[in-house]
Amino acid sequence: MMRPTPCRSRGFTLIEVLVALAVVAVALAAGMRALAQSADGAATLKLRTLALWVAQNRLAQAQLQNPWPPPGTTAGGEVQANVALAWRETVSATPNLAFRRMEIVVTQPDVPDYALARLAGYLGNASR
Repeated sequence: MMRPTPCRSRGFTLIEVLVALAVVAVALAAGMRALAQSADGAATLKLRTLALWVAQNRLAQAQLQNPWPPPGTTAGGEVQANVALAWRETVSATPNLAFRRMEIVVTQPDVPDYALARLAGYLGNASR
């Protein structure tokens, strides 16, 4: 008759456990960094979308304005979805007297050199 041999259960060594913990720590850190970048990207996308809406609104208001806005640069501020944004619009003449070019740049008030949105459009005057 055969005797069963005693089975020695063998666990993980301390080195194996430490290596596994190091791998898990690196994976969790990479996951958290990816999550933080995703959240930051979503916030930036929201801000840029709001800035583009401000620029489109300014262009639409200028197209409806009678008489045309004079050539030059004007600036102002607007609140969109409880976010304060600053805009600067530049109106310039074109070779065709029936049109004017308008460029709108939207920024954050505290960072005026970084354009969140930039929109150029043309204003037409049917009476010319």
